[in-house]
Amino acid sequence: MGAGELARFLELTELYRPPDPPGMTVFSTGKPNRGKPDEIVAGAHVVEQIIDRVLPDWRTEASASGNQRINRWYQHHEAAQRADAALLRDAEIRERLGDAAPRLSAASLHPWVWSAARALWRDGHFREAVTAAARKVNRETQNKVMRRDATETALFQSAFSKDAPKPGQPRLRLMTDDGGDTFRSIQRGAAVFAEGCYAAIRNPNSHEDGLPELPQHEALEQLAAFSVLARWVDTATLAT
Repeated sequence: MGAGELARFLELTELYRPPDPPGMTVFSTGKPNRGKPDEIVAGAHVVEQIIDRVLPDWRTEASASGNQRINRWYQHHEAAQRADAALLRDAEIRERLGDAAPRLSAASLHPWVWSAARALWRDGHFREAVTAAARKVNRETQNKVMRRDATETALFQSAFSKDAPKPGQPRLRLMTDDGGDTFRSIQRGAAVFAEGCYAAIRNPNSHEDGLPELPQHEALEQLAAFSVLARWVDTATLAT
């Protein structure tokens, strides 16, 4: 899935002027798409997912808004052209420069994080998307440890505590409690990491009015931090 799907969609959504019937001249201000409506709709389902990954802001950009009245698929067609060019250029750059560095895709983040952030992210609300992901990770952690009396920092400090579980205070174990230094280090590190995520990322994003929108790459880094925390919680063993 990629360049081939984009190329096919560009063919379907191309505007063209049908030939006039024999002996007639038809005057029209509009042009239809070359493909049939059902073919375009089916292709759009896949192409939108490709464009979302390559150009996350394409839905909110106004460059094509004035042409939407002329043709329903104009913005999709324009975005598919840009995504196709971006993919080609990226491939050329990586080939010429030998840049084999791994790239992070938002869709590869833990499902708790991306499911909460996706809609806001696609609308360009990156700071709110991070906040929504933080809240989702908190809720899922509460669900796993069966607690509603603690939240965020207090919740994770208790859940990742090295102490033995108590009634109403189960623990999350990232490895078997063998009493060793590694166990204590991992549990302490997870608790401190969670505190940092909520104190230094979640709180400023949700409590500071008037902050400028986060740059997309910074927001993705912050989502990745919560994805690490979510994966730890999700895979941890519950000790009661």
